[in-house]
Amino acid sequence: MFELEGLDHVALGVRDLERSAAWYIEVLGFERRYQGMWDGVPVFVARGDTALALFPAGSEPTDSLPRQTIGMRHLALRANRENFVAAQRDLKRRGIPFHFQDHEISHSIYFRDPDGIQLEITTYDVE
Repeated sequence: MFELEGLDHVALGVRDLERSAAWYIEVLGFERRYQGMWDGVPVFVARGDTALALFPAGSEPTDSLPRQTIGMRHLALRANRENFVAAQRDLKRRGIPFHFQDHEISHSIYFRDPDGIQLEITTYDVE
């Protein structure tokens, strides 16, 4: 048996690497990492231990499964209650639409990045 330390990164296919990197940096507070590596692809952005590898759309390896049958449904990020509420205020201020769901054990808001990838911010600090 072996132990894992956690999730390292999620690889996302995006239409415009720089636009997406800027959005994740500006909207979600990520920072750019590993600049100058791999001839600029992927672009890594991260916040703490949460990282995204941004690839040009359509550059998936040939052994990837078709996106129509299997794939990521959404990317969920966790926040405490105070930051969950602050995220809603910030998204409203930016004009980014979102919707709220009560999952009984957690509360979540769902919204989309510039490429339509569904993102979730969730908190387990329910009132």
